[in-house]
Amino acid sequence: MAKLYSKPSLKKSNELNPKEETIKFLLDYSKALSVIKSEKVKFELVLN
Repeated sequence: MAKLYSKPSLKKSNELNPKEETIKFLLDYSKALSVIKSEKVKFELVLN
């Protein structure tokens, strides 16, 4: 049987809890983001 040499992760993914202000920031940013695609160029604008 092969021995696994990887280290266990420090936190399990179900234990990661983002702060409420982080969630609010990401949601507000995604609402303000506007992407305009042209033939050769893509513009990403933050409308704040």
